[in-house]
Amino acid sequence: MIKKYLFILLCLCIFGCGPSSSIGKITISIAGEEITLVWVDGGSFIMGSSELIANSDEKPTHKIHIDGFWMTETPITNNQFAAFVNSTNYVTTAEKAPSLEEMMLQLPKGSPPIPDEFLVPGSLVFIAGRAAATSYSSIDWWKWSPNTNWKNPRLENPTLDGFGDHPVVHVSWYDATEFSLWSGMQLPTEAQWEYAAKLGNVTNTREMNIWQGIFPINNEPVDGHLKTNPVKYYKPNSIGLYDMAGNVWEWVRDWYRPNTYSMEGRSKNPVGPKSSFDPMEPSVPKRVTRGGSFLCSDQYCAGYRTTARMKSSPDTSLENTGFRCVMSKAQMEKLLKMN
Repeated sequence: MIKKYLFILLCLCIFGCGPSSSIGKITISIAGEEITLVWVDGGSFIMGSSELIANSDEKPTHKIHIDGFWMTETPITNNQFAAFVNSTNYVTTAEKAPSLEEMMLQLPKGSPPIPDEFLVPGSLVFIAGRAAATSYSSIDWWKWSPNTNWKNPRLENPTLDGFGDHPVVHVSWYDATEFSLWSGMQLPTEAQWEYAAKLGNVTNTREMNIWQGIFPINNEPVDGHLKTNPVKYYKPNSIGLYDMAGNVWEWVRDWYRPNTYSMEGRSKNPVGPKSSFDPMEPSVPKRVTRGGSFLCSDQYCAGYRTTARMKSSPDTSLENTGFRCVMSKAQMEKLLKMN
């Protein structure tokens, strides 16, 4: 776990902040890397969406109360993840060859064996399509890239040089969870994530890194970014959080189910269903990701919307998926007393 913390209190308020209070921040140093967390005031909000653009799994809308919590102000960066790996010698999912047995469990019964060329370390990268995407398009713009992982996220530049302040990508849900445990934090629940995004209120697509052009044919770098951007390139939302829309999808704690919002017990601090079910791939358990990425287009999925939900198997890693972390008020108070 963590051996040393250096706390630099940058707080205008820390605990017991009211709704009109200034933003509260705490910066912690873990294994030589600083991580800043923003205090998110507790309150009630309407989760989900009833807009025409909303997908069925964003419904029904329902009122939820969320206790206050701390959230990292940015997605976890390459530099921060490197500190974790250097301290623990952790090996990510993408750096290990998947086993045939595990892969076959996720396929329908009777499926042919997976070719050997796919049973090697690697991750998924995006490839441009030949026709404009529609709601009926087959999602064939991903390919398996052998030996691609968080250390060499871009095929055209197989190092992290110059990308230390970009969000770490090619990390699975398991990798994100291990980092969270090591750092004394945890992944946010889906409800915490949406609450913070709605509280921050970013809707201007000029203030986020998304796809510009005809998806998935050509991405026009009007904003200067074809892929990820430095985590503080765009201004933060109104509560001090960066990249809550666009840049990278972010793993959250919850299992995915399309009917999650119809389940009971969601009025206060819901933690999601106890298991996963995706009717599109019934044999594959999945976790939720939020926030959209540089591949999200307003012509197609508009995944950067605060209510948009995506899902992936927890062992999947992609070039557009990272994560951020949270801490409860009690966890932070305990940490402060220890140091």
